[in-house]
Amino acid sequence: MLGLGIIGWIIIGGLAGWIGSKIMNTDERMGLMLNIVVGIIGGLIGGFMLRLFGVDVNGGGLIFSFITCLLGAVILLFIVKAVMGRSRTH
Repeated sequence: MLGLGIIGWIIIGGLAGWIGSKIMNTDERMGLMLNIVVGIIGGLIGGFMLRLFGVDVNGGGLIFSFITCLLGAVILLFIVKAVMGRSRTH
């Protein structure tokens, strides 16, 4: 994903964060900037997770980068929902 540049990170991250928030049903609480941040952080998480399983994430292309960001965004939102849900009950 590094080859996409900063504009690529923003576009792919924004789309992945938005779709991830739709999947995790958190879209109503998130705006454009938070979707971008979730998607970019999701790209880092997704890349790390795929490397743990031996997947070569370098040079995977646009669609692979998007799927990597989406995977990471869903994981990140799942963790945030779990932590936020726990903090509300205690």
